[in-house]
Amino acid sequence: MDSKKLALICRELADNRKAENIVVLDVHEISSVTDYFVVASGTSEPHLRAITSEITDRLRDEHQLRPRAVDGTLQTSWVVLDFFDVIVHVMRTDVRERYNLEGLWGDAPQLDASGEAPKAKAKVKAPRKPRAKAAVKRAKPKA
Repeated sequence: MDSKKLALICRELADNRKAENIVVLDVHEISSVTDYFVVASGTSEPHLRAITSEITDRLRDEHQLRPRAVDGTLQTSWVVLDFFDVIVHVMRTDVRERYNLEGLWGDAPQLDASGEAPKAKAKVKAPRKPRAKAAVKRAKPKA
């Protein structure tokens, strides 16, 4: 399966369990480790369990995919599912704010629900203000 498609499926599955603030980061140009990060928040241990179970169970049952590794626990409030080309981070909101993965990987474009990165807006330069002329002080000749 294409890694972008897998990332979007993980996003959709997290959304099925009401994960909050789901972000898909395209890191393939800035990371040699993976192509996409999916970052989602849950509000409690049971919510984190529901999100991670939805992703792992549905990918196993419908696409015969299993994570290469699972790290973290519900008690640490951060679970990582490693599907090689896609790494899914499911974390409690306070833990997500503390580690700020989106800020750490701020150069990576975020994909929207359709899988497109938002178009970069052209930067419009503000017109320059004219510089004030510096007052020139002339030294008076000493008498």
